[in-house]
Parts: sequence; C-alpha cells; structure tokens
Amino acid sequence: MSEIIVITSGKGGVGKTTTTANLGMGLAMRGKSTVLIDTDTGLRNLDLLLGLENRIMYDLIDVTQGRVPYKKALVRHKKVENLYLLPTSQVKDKSAVNPEELVKLCEGLRKEFDYILIDCPAGIEQGFQTAIAAADVAIVVTMPEISAVRDADKIIGELGRADKENIKLIVNRIRPQMVEAGDMLDMADINDILSIDCIGQVPDDKMVITSTNRGEPCITMDKSTAGQAYRNIVGRILGEQIPFMEFPKEGGVFSRLKRVFGM
Repeated sequence: MSEIIVITSGKGGVGKTTTTANLGMGLAMRGKSTVLIDTDTGLRNLDLLLGLENRIMYDLIDVTQGRVPYKKALVRHKKVENLYLLPTSQVKDKSAVNPEELVKLCEGLRKEFDYILIDCPAGIEQGFQTAIAAADVAIVVTMPEISAVRDADKIIGELGRADKENIKLIVNRIRPQMVEAGDMLDMADINDILSIDCIGQVPDDKMVITSTNRGEPCITMDKSTAGQAYRNIVGRILGEQIPFMEFPKEGGVFSRLKRVFGM
C-alpha cells in the first residue's frame, strides 16, 4: 500500500524542501519507488536540490490542466533509478492547482509508487490547503527557535482542522552548544509545546550547504551528521526502531516559551 506524505512548515527557511529531497532520496536508496511533487508553485527549488533543473520539460500545471499525462512530466533521477520528481511551474502562482486536482493526480500515482512525497509551500494559504489534501501523513518541519515553534504549532492546528490526524515532527538545524548554553530550545521544551510524535532531530551541518550547491542531498554523504540524521528518519518511516542522536538536555528559555504560548 503506497503512502502519501506531505512535508510542511509554518514559515520558510526551516529546511522543508531540504527535508523532502533527503527523505525522498533515502527512501529510494532503500529500494522504495518514490516520487516527489513540488507544489511550491512560483518558488520551486526541489529540482535544484536534486540536480535536475536542466532536465525539466513539463510541470505540475501542465499535468493538472491536462496538457500532458503525468508520466511525461516525471523527471527520473540521474543516479537513483526509482526516484522521480514532478516539478511545478516557476511562473504560475499557487492558485493554479486546486486540492481536487492534486488528489486526483496522487490517486493515479499511488498505483505506481510506494511513496509520494509532497513539498508544501510555507504558511497556511491556498497552496498549503492544496498540498495537504491528498496526504495520509503530514510531517511538520521546524527549528529550535521560538518563532519557528510557534508557527509549527499553528500549522499543527490547521492540519487538525483539515482532519489530518497522522502528524509527525522533524526538528531541523539543532546546534547542541547553543542548546547546552540555553540559547536554543531543547527537545523537551519543543515536545511539551507541540505534543506530536517526533521522528527526526537533525543537527546543523555545513555539509547541507555543500550538498545543496552540488544538487546532491546530504543523505548520500557518509561524513554528514545531518545525512545520518536523515537516514535515521527514513528508517523510522519504514518502521524501524532507531534511537535519536544524543543532544544536551539543558535548556534555559522555557519561561519565555510559557509567555509566548500563554502556558
């Protein structure tokens, strides 16, 4: 049975598209047929992270408006044969696709792929509502910063109102030294506020920038700590029991969090 996973966030810049690229690559490397759908119309970047920007002929809008079948728009990865990308348009806006069109497309893709990952636009506007419509699972990506966690909390609320009950959390760009010094939220604080199942804790890693510039997700890099964290997340998605990387437990900003969240 295939699974549709939407990767979303309350704000931009938290690593949502990076997470989508790495999880898609990781699932494909584990032998799962995987397609990534970029729904961030007008601001697509998933093609760059996968090194596929020069191979795009058609896009999501061409498919949903019936100009080409989806098979013609899929871009196969150069190195991983069972990984595909369905890019979106760079020139249209997010109203160019509606939820019903995306649901219909995903139901067709279910017949051919084990995993369908949807890269959702940031925020809660129409693009968000479209991207989440077909999802079986929602993964919320945030960072250990008060503003990012508050925005993630709002996204979780919106997902609940859309009757999405299977919601997971990934905390990205963790800096252990800042956590230890009390200058960044620790996982205990984040879990207390968001109260959803955390499947990933990704450390801040300079190799992510290198991998982005190369168009090669860091999950393929043995020396990348973020890559190892993404490999662990993929294992958890596949049902494996994998312990989290160790991070310092000390916090120092929970009293401020209580004010921000009215706790």
